Amino acid sequence: MSVSTSPPLIQLQQLGLHYTLGSSRIDVLRDVTVNVAAGQSVAVAGPSGSGKTSLLLLLAGLERPAAGRVLLEGTDLAGLGRDALADLRRDRVGIIFQSFHLLPSLTALDNVALPLQIAGRPQAFEAARQMLQRVGLGERLHHHPSQMSGGEQQRVAIARALVHRPRLLLADEPTGNLDDTTGALVRDLLFELQRESGATLVLVTHDLAFAARCDRVLYLREAQLHEGLHERAPARPAEDRPHGPAQPHPPQAGHALPV
Repeated sequence: MSVSTSPPLIQLQQLGLHYTLGSSRIDVLRDVTVNVAAGQSVAVAGPSGSGKTSLLLLLAGLERPAAGRVLLEGTDLAGLGRDALADLRRDRVGIIFQSFHLLPSLTALDNVALPLQIAGRPQAFEAARQMLQRVGLGERLHHHPSQMSGGEQQRVAIARALVHRPRLLLADEPTGNLDDTTGALVRDLLFELQRESGATLVLVTHDLAFAARCDRVLYLREAQLHEGLHERAPARPAEDRPHGPAQPHPPQAGHALPV
């Protein structure tokens, strides 16, 4: 169920981002204004190179906008220094990138427990162990990244992003490196944990069936976000979905997200 009546967890206010290539200016985001309610799940879709990952980096405070503001729970990220942004990400944000970003010298258990240890959370290793079991890696706790497949490494990265129950979960193609069966399990896990914790999910994906499971689907095109219409698809066993879940419908050209 959408929770759009809740106060916004994310506020993007006239957000702009551009890059300069030689004498040319390339707009990635232009005058984007949108709110995302606490506990809501939002998918961001769009062609490769449209700026979806750049939007996630802005939400995480890993990139600075050229114009406008990014507010997380009312806090303007532009007003935070490097250390304060690092603390915010540690305590309130979980990030899943396409790349794994695991520490090669640490085991799977150590990689997942590390952010909890840094934050001074009790029982860090027990929480990490449980999360790794949830993503199907209970037999890989003491393996290093070099001893695991790409799919296993991505599941470790997902467990690490979710282990501290973040207020905001940013996911950039989180199942892109997983096989179909494992990917389906991880998709269910993401939404299950989001519901349990009340976290807000911003998901970047090319999989429209995956996107359709979110409360909202936004399309990034020509540097602007467009609201898509879709029937939200429930989680169902694969054998019960011979034709796949309902998919979102891209908006007609020229219909930008209302400010």
